[in-house]
Amino acid sequence: MDERRVRRVSEAVREELIELIGFEMSDPRLLAVEVSHVDVSPDGKHAHVGVELRGDDRMRREALAGLDHARHYLRHELARRLILRRVPELHFEAGAAEGVEDRIELLLSRARKTRGQDEKLPSK
Repeated sequence: MDERRVRRVSEAVREELIELIGFEMSDPRLLAVEVSHVDVSPDGKHAHVGVELRGDDRMRREALAGLDHARHYLRHELARRLILRRVPELHFEAGAAEGVEDRIELLLSRARKTRGQDEKLPSK
């Protein structure tokens, strides 16, 4: 496929997956899932779907298991909604934002500690 077509197909797949996962699926494991990006291979056979997962480690594992369980249904729905010669196989990958909540809490606690120390220093 042409590079522009690959980008258009990736964006269309991303939009449909956001709609399907976010609003139309009733699996409670998928409540903490957000689709961040989709990269369709140049031949159109595979799509690597980057997802951001919220919650603790157990919830993340369950969400990935839920996505893996639903990938055939999602592919079928993509085939129904999008006019594509070949609907890509979906491969879900957890994004780099997995530990963001913990990292934010760590940075905030550090900021509170240094702020408390700075307020105790006499001003010049």
